[in-house]
This record gives sequence, C-alpha cells and structure tokens, in this order.
Amino acid sequence: MSQAITTVSHPRIRPDVLEERAYQATIADAAVRANTLVVLPTGLGKTAIALRVAAEYLLKQPTRSILLMAPTRPLVAQHARSVAQTLFCPPPLVLTGEISPERRQTLLSPPQVVVATPQVIANDLAQGNFPLSTFSLVIFDEAHRAVGDYPYVAVGQAVRSTSGRVLAMTASPGSKLDRIEAVWANLGIEHFELRGPADADVAPYTHGTHLETVEVPLPPEVRNLGVYLRTVVQRQTEVLHRLGYFPTVEAGRRELLGLGITLRRQIDGAKRRGETQDGRFWQAVSAQALAMKALHGLVLVETQGVEALRKYLSGRGTKKDGRLRPSDRAFLADPDIVELLRQLETVDLEHPKLAMAVEIVTQEIERSPTARVILFAHYRQTADALVERFAKVPNTPVRAARFVGQASHGSDTGLSQKEQVDLLDRFRRGELNCLVATSVGEEGLDIPSTDLVVFYEPVPDEVRTIQRRGRTGRFRAGRVVVLITAGTRDVGTFVSARRKEQRMHELLEKVEAQARKGPLAPPAPPQIQRMLDDFR
Repeated sequence: MSQAITTVSHPRIRPDVLEERAYQATIADAAVRANTLVVLPTGLGKTAIALRVAAEYLLKQPTRSILLMAPTRPLVAQHARSVAQTLFCPPPLVLTGEISPERRQTLLSPPQVVVATPQVIANDLAQGNFPLSTFSLVIFDEAHRAVGDYPYVAVGQAVRSTSGRVLAMTASPGSKLDRIEAVWANLGIEHFELRGPADADVAPYTHGTHLETVEVPLPPEVRNLGVYLRTVVQRQTEVLHRLGYFPTVEAGRRELLGLGITLRRQIDGAKRRGETQDGRFWQAVSAQALAMKALHGLVLVETQGVEALRKYLSGRGTKKDGRLRPSDRAFLADPDIVELLRQLETVDLEHPKLAMAVEIVTQEIERSPTARVILFAHYRQTADALVERFAKVPNTPVRAARFVGQASHGSDTGLSQKEQVDLLDRFRRGELNCLVATSVGEEGLDIPSTDLVVFYEPVPDEVRTIQRRGRTGRFRAGRVVVLITAGTRDVGTFVSARRKEQRMHELLEKVEAQARKGPLAPPAPPQIQRMLDDFR
C-alpha cells in the first residue's frame, strides 16, 4: 500500500498543491534568512522552493512586492502559471518585451508578484522606471547566467542597494570557480545550498536517467567535401604562422578564436589612438576570418549535412545592396571553395543522423504510445528538416512540431510567446508527442512526462548539456541518446562536455565544504591581464 503524500501547509499556499519534502523545506528556510544560491538537479523542485520562500515573504511583508525573473518568455509564462496555481495572492503581473515600457510602468502597483524577463527589468531600472525598493524578495531562475553583461548582473547590483532578499537557483553553475564566484558577487550571495542525487534527503525523489551514445558513420562523399575545407584552414594557418602569430602551422579552433579576439582588440586600440595598421596585420585578419569560415563549414557538413553547408555557402554575407563583404568575397574566391561549390552541384546526400534520429524517436513511441520525446537540434534548419522527415514517414505514430525562439532570421520566422505556450500545452496533453527544439527548450521548462531526450549533436557546454538532459527522468526513469558522427568534432565535443561536468561536480563539493565553515566571502576582484596597448 503506497504511503499518502503530505502537502505543504502554509497560510499563503493553496492546500494540496505542493508536496512536503524535507530538503525543500530546509533550503527554503535558509533562503528566507540569507541571500542564497541553490544548486539542485533538474526535476527536484527549484520552483517549489521559490514558491515556499515567496509565500513566507507574502506573509511577513504583505505590503511589499516579489519579483521572479526567468530568461525566456515560455519560462516566464510557466512561472506565472505556477504562482497563480500555488499562492494566495492577486494574479501575478507578467512583464516581457511584448509590453511597452510606458504600459509596464502603469501596471506596477505594489504589493504584487511580478514575473518577468531580466531584460525588461534591467531596461526599466536603467530608465528609473522600476521601483525595486518596494520588493521584499527577488528570485533569479537559471542564475548561472548572472555573469558578463547579462541583465541579471545589473539587476543584482541594483538589489544590493535595497533591503530585498535574493534567491538564486540553477541546476548547473558551470565548471570554473571564477564563474561561480562571479555569480556570488553579482547577486550578493551569502549562503550556498547544494544537493545531488546521492544526498540522503534527495535520493528518494530521484529517478535514473540512462545515457547512451549512438555513433553514425560519415559518408565518404561528405568526407571528401571536408577535405576542401580542411585545406583552406591549413593554408590560412600557414599564413598566420609565417606572419608570426602561431609558433607552428598546426592551429585549431580554440587558437583561431583566441587570435580573433586579440586582433579585434588591436583594431579597437588603434582606432582609439587614431593609428592605422600595416598590411601584414590586415593579412592576418583576413587569414583568421577565412580559416574560421572554413572551420564552420566543416562542422556543418560533417555534423549537419550537405544541405546545411550548401545554404551556409549560398548565404555568405550578402548585403542589402547585393554586394559581398570583403571577407566573404575572398572566401568564395578561394580555389578550394570554388571546387567545393562545383562538387556540391552534384551531391545530394542526407546526413545519416537524420534517419537515425527519426528511427530512435519512432521506436520509442511505438514501444510506448503515451511517451513524450524532445529532440534537440542546434540549428533551426536541422529542426525543420527533422519535422519534415517525420511528416513524410507513412503511418508514423510521431506527431512532431518545431519548438524555437521568437527571433526571426530572414525568412525563418520564430514563434510568438503564445505559440510557444500553446505548443507546450499540446505536448503535455499528448496532441504532440515529439518536440524538435533548439536551445529555447533547454532551460527550466516543466514538461514532467518526457521519456526520451535525443541530442542531434553533443554540445560543448556542460551547463547546456545538463539542462537538456534534465528534461527527462523527472517523475520516472528517463533515457537520453546522443548522436555522434564518427571521426568528427562531435567526438571531441562529447568528451569535453563530460569532463567539464565532472569538474563542475568536484568544484561544487569544494564550494559546499567552504560554505559549511561560514558565510561565503565575496570573491576578490579579478586580475585582468593588461595588454601592450594599455601602456602606450
């Protein structure tokens, strides 16, 4: 006989809504007392913790407002729904870029619960149009984004000048200490709460996720096309070696990216001083740009397919007046690119990943007709090709739809917030059983019944890997399949992400041990390496 589930009893929480879990109560109690960063695996209830903390502030400071921020509009809509369904409070105010700044200002009427994208809040703060001092609690969902110039940083700095409490939540803060320290500093974190699947209070609520890789061969025709692109890269790295930028002729993507950053800094420095660069410098700029274009084409053809490369080359940098950018003109004039374009006229080959992805998803749904699947693809073009491929399969049980962001890229129209929410609702109801999603589907979306997650390609970032994988295994055992093209960048990308994730777990254990000794000390200011231009 199964044990009855106990629900949270609180004056501001609707009865029989939130399950009572000891670890959530412990974390919420700590978050009420100090600015807290919560690191909790996906599916273990970060939102439930936020709602418990919000309920406490609604009770103790009823005249002040609460702000909950999330990075995407679908996630904002989801949080707003959770607030409305869980808390005794007026309907939450949703603020996104779809509402004009003037209209947003008129909607603010403390006390209230505001659910918003951080871009909106940062913009309104900069204009002096957001009364942050009237908020008792500010919640940062997907708090790992609070680095660099992301809007969370500006909001976090503004919160420090008020008496508001900060609750920051993430499943994956990153594998580098300086990144975690930046989040602490930018959000004013004082306390750290970490839980993993093996922790005693969490273990009863975790469900296994089986990870498997499926390797597909690279067709010889595609490998031959890649030879032309590799030759371009090699020729340009030889140029950079002769110019003294590389110690050897062997240079990979990381070295080329680093050189690009250095060259752009030198260009900016010269502009500030009113200087001009010599011909050797611009030769290096051109060589670096051509090598990077060829590398990107190589990744596309090897991991996405011939059609992806064809579209990439056909769309090289055309301006509104129909002319090409100088770097694109030089790239397309390269003799190996000229020959590559000629070869592409006679090659019509589907990447083997496409058929494999369709087969894996179809088998899962045939085996379990009520299953839900999310298929992640890095490029919208690939997502389109997958949806079209599913539609062409006779009598397929797969009901697939594309799930992408709101931005439009030329003729590629994004989805509005309403369209995104409608798609998710149809997926939950089973009208759709497969979402083919780009990165917009990675963070925080509450799709608890997902049984299978497929990576069309591995991603190098451990945060994104964890976010994608976390879409399954929430309420029952889940399965994750990563497609890898043999002998391509896919292999190194997968290994790199695994190593970074391991480093992240090791680092978090060290941070937790440090936090047990007392409040987290603010990190020291970063030591910025100065460049020669700074002394001129």
